[in-house]
Amino acid sequence: MKAYSIDLRERVAAACAAPQARIYQVAAQFSVSVSFVDKLLQRQRRTGSLAALPARGGPVPRLDPAGEALLRACLVAQPDATLAELGTALHAAEGPVLSRTSTWRAVERLGWGRKKKASTPPSATPNGS
Repeated sequence: MKAYSIDLRERVAAACAAPQARIYQVAAQFSVSVSFVDKLLQRQRRTGSLAALPARGGPVPRLDPAGEALLRACLVAQPDATLAELGTALHAAEGPVLSRTSTWRAVERLGWGRKKKASTPPSATPNGS
């Protein structure tokens, strides 16, 4: 979700500074939540700024570069292994224990996608019609 623009933040803060202004009325006027207005005013009192907090970037991947090298070696040794087999092979090679989802994300980061082979020959007609 994107942060609200600084322009909107300034207009909300200015509306709250008006005499007799109520947070819930300002929130309704600008179609934002009451908690947004409350937190905005708290941030303005504490820091003097209305700017949004920087993005945190998400969790750190569980597989470090050394683990990625182990995973790449497992993929080279057995390129048709399932995700469960890759996880087991990675753990056997002194790598970390990963869930299937984490294993898939790591495989995808390494550029090893799943290659599906068509079970039937392609249609002789150009657009399948």
